[in-house]
Amino acid sequence: MASFSNQVVLITGAGSGLGRQLALRFARDGAAIAALDIKFDSLTALAAELPGSRFASAVGDVTEREALGKAVMQLREKLGPVDIVVPNAGIGIENPAVPFSAADFEAQIRVNLLGVANTVEAVLPEMLERKRGQIVGISSLASYRGLPHMLGYCASKSAVNALMEGMRVELKPHGIDVTIICPGWIRTPLAGMVPVPQDQMMDPAFAADRIVNAVRRRRAYYAFPTSMTNQVRLLKWLPSGLSDWLTRRAARKYQIQ
Repeated sequence: MASFSNQVVLITGAGSGLGRQLALRFARDGAAIAALDIKFDSLTALAAELPGSRFASAVGDVTEREALGKAVMQLREKLGPVDIVVPNAGIGIENPAVPFSAADFEAQIRVNLLGVANTVEAVLPEMLERKRGQIVGISSLASYRGLPHMLGYCASKSAVNALMEGMRVELKPHGIDVTIICPGWIRTPLAGMVPVPQDQMMDPAFAADRIVNAVRRRRAYYAFPTSMTNQVRLLKWLPSGLSDWLTRRAARKYQIQ
């Protein structure tokens, strides 16, 4: 398989969880890593795990558009133009309908959706100028339908899918590929918002391997694991009454009340 040698990969939320594993995995395949995170200490720890790799980092908040643009420019000056951007930074907050918190809903939209848009805006003009690049949207199987107590998270990830789908069609003639990644539950702090059994969670390193392989193949869309993907696809396409009943049943099983 082709490696990522001589390619610069920008990853947001790179200091922990899935973002950290993606940084390690891309670096192993020869990529230069432009790491962005809101926590300086996490970036310092990541740098220590990548001795000998081309690496640069910057502290930045994906919800602050102008500051984010400046941070990306700093990374570009150190490593060169971004070839692949992975807007991975995300949050998950329990967000039920009763009681409903618009503030918690907004927080997830700001990071999980607007943060993606801000990140893409920071690199897209140069990709268009160079007529090449790849945008990798980290979505979720939770994007397939709204789930109890996960209103903001599901809405934000569904919107990421729509954003990436529209961009994919429009940017393809310009030499830019868009890949949508929809993983199931990954064993990270974010997954703590729902009491999913540990045996149904994927190891972050395993998930990163699957994602990087999909990016390498420049797939338009990749959802995994297969068994869980089939379940959520069924929920999406069943009549709403039956889909809602099965969703309530699953919520009781996982004690999501």
